[in-house]
Amino acid sequence: MIKGLYAITPDTPDTETLLARVKLALEGGAAAVQYRSKSGDTALRHEQANELAALCREFLVPLIINDDLRLADLVDADGVHLGKDDGTVREARLVLGSDKLVGVSCYDDFNRAVAAEREGADYVAFGSFFPSPTKPEAPPAPLDLLRLARARLQVPVVAIGGITLENSATLVTAGADAVAVITALFDSPDIQITAAAFAAKFATQH
Repeated sequence: MIKGLYAITPDTPDTETLLARVKLALEGGAAAVQYRSKSGDTALRHEQANELAALCREFLVPLIINDDLRLADLVDADGVHLGKDDGTVREARLVLGSDKLVGVSCYDDFNRAVAAEREGADYVAFGSFFPSPTKPEAPPAPLDLLRLARARLQVPVVAIGGITLENSATLVTAGADAVAVITALFDSPDIQITAAAFAAKFATQH
């Protein structure tokens, strides 16, 4: 079950630094971690994903690999997250098996989320709800999308895009089961305290 703070890793070639920062997020209460790397260095990506998988297991928190089904399979991650060009839920199931998590980016498209749920996705993600430094070109998603998803879908709904401590409560109130955060978490002066503050937003929600 995806619920709470969904931490997405920042791009860094320094594996030791990456692990230290993710550990702080986990100690603060991150409920899921997504390894997101745009590096062309296959060996580095494998090393980092492998180390993160071991770290997340220590905390009993799922590690989900962004956009790379093969890597998710290689490091025995807990799941994969698929964008629009990353294959289908069915393909992910064939490779990873039925016990792994499969998430799908639905952007601002509710019908894509309905189709993903029908195909067996474990959760769907909508966004960008706010201007995002990571994906400035992402289409804006309206808050009503979360309300509609909460009413019509059975799977958890993740909100993404420019999310901060200040604006996250709006998303939780509208129906987000989790908030996916990179910059506001990993660029904060105290990652552990920031993670705890994000996690606390869900303490009294559905």
